[in-house]
Amino acid sequence: MKDVTKNTQILKTLDTAEFQLEDGSFVPEHFHVTEVGQSNKHFIDCGGVTRTENRVNFQLWNADDYEHRLKPAKLLHIIELSEKTLHIGDYEIEVEYQSSTIGKYGLDFNGKHFIMTNKTTACLAEDACGIPSRLTVVEATANSCTPGSGCC
Repeated sequence: MKDVTKNTQILKTLDTAEFQLEDGSFVPEHFHVTEVGQSNKHFIDCGGVTRTENRVNFQLWNADDYEHRLKPAKLLHIIELSEKTLHIGDYEIEVEYQSSTIGKYGLDFNGKHFIMTNKTTACLAEDACGIPSRLTVVEATANSCTPGSGCC
């Protein structure tokens, strides 16, 4: 079961839809879902390999209408309408949320709240662009002669 299907099944069981960041803070209860879509990324990595990524994108927005509360049934309706209208696939979910800039987060569930997980960048072609593997660096350090060790 992929992310969209898994999370819509979870949503059906909830009384409230709460989103929490990994630092423990919560998206305010009066958030809006301003976009649901599918993002398709076609790119070439630094090793020359062409790649594609497909994700379902949710954008959460914090407005000044403090009386607004998005119930799980309404969020489920938005998702189902998006799937039907846009023919969205069952892909990994990426959540956009405004802090000091637009942040992109993964999505998990801890049994009570949806957790917006931090994402990081990475080199997808470490073997092709000269970055030594972590094992190689550790081996080189372990087998090297350090000043004052008496091995030189």
